Amino acid sequence: MDENKAHYVVVTGILIKDGKYLITKRASHEKAFPNRWTVPGGKLEVEDYSKREKDTGHHWYNVFEDLLRREVMEETNLKIKNIKYLTSMTFIRPDNIPVAVGSFYADYVGGEVKLCPDMTKHAWVTLEEAKGYDLIEGIYEELEMLDRLLKGKEVGEWKKN
Repeated sequence: MDENKAHYVVVTGILIKDGKYLITKRASHEKAFPNRWTVPGGKLEVEDYSKREKDTGHHWYNVFEDLLRREVMEETNLKIKNIKYLTSMTFIRPDNIPVAVGSFYADYVGGEVKLCPDMTKHAWVTLEEAKGYDLIEGIYEELEMLDRLLKGKEVGEWKKN
């Protein structure tokens, strides 16, 4: 495979509970954005879909949704529902691996937050409170997009503040 064509595929999710959003702090050992605040998510692995039955003769559906459910459970111990698409982006990690990210949002269903070793802290925050955290760039704008959407306002595409 040509390395210039390969990407990690990642999904992230903004969790909504009682009008607040879950953010988590990445551990210092993380390759990308150590010690910065973000939202739960992770990489798509072949076994995330290959070990289950195909939905058609050739395809697996709801792969990103299933991945987000798994990653949220692994990273935070929370259950989610009503997963919906918000936006997308790409970046290149410090080890030169390109990453394609699909950003989603979902409703909290249940569970108590228990963080995995890759996360060190968590907070449920309002949009205003999120300004006080060292968020990975772009995350605040995603929170703004979702906040507008939930208030019934036009969202459009991601824009830098």
